[in-house]
Amino acid sequence: MKYLKQFLLILLISFLGEGLHALLPLPVPASVYGLILMLAGLISGVIRLEQVEEAANFLVEIMPVMFIPAGVGLLTAWDALRPVCVPIVLITVFTTVLVMGVTGWVSQIIIRKERNHHEKSSH
Repeated sequence: MKYLKQFLLILLISFLGEGLHALLPLPVPASVYGLILMLAGLISGVIRLEQVEEAANFLVEIMPVMFIPAGVGLLTAWDALRPVCVPIVLITVFTTVLVMGVTGWVSQIIIRKERNHHEKSSH
């Protein structure tokens, strides 16, 4: 029953995101609205992490399965993708390395700030 309540809360937030998408004339996907609503709810305390944590963890664990239909779709469209395959691979490799580098850099900044904060508070 606990999982059902958590899934229903996540679905409610997703539904509200769909509603915002229908109401606002912005080029933002409904899923992004839902994510923003969930983040706002968690930050404000309206939604507690315990209310969605286990269902969210389950959804994250099965996320790779959700990419199978997209992968099959790419295989069926191979004739259309063949001419642009090299640019797509190059862009994918470049952006992956870029995201990894920026993530590492930001992580180091956060770790240094936390370390400095702890050193200052221990003195």
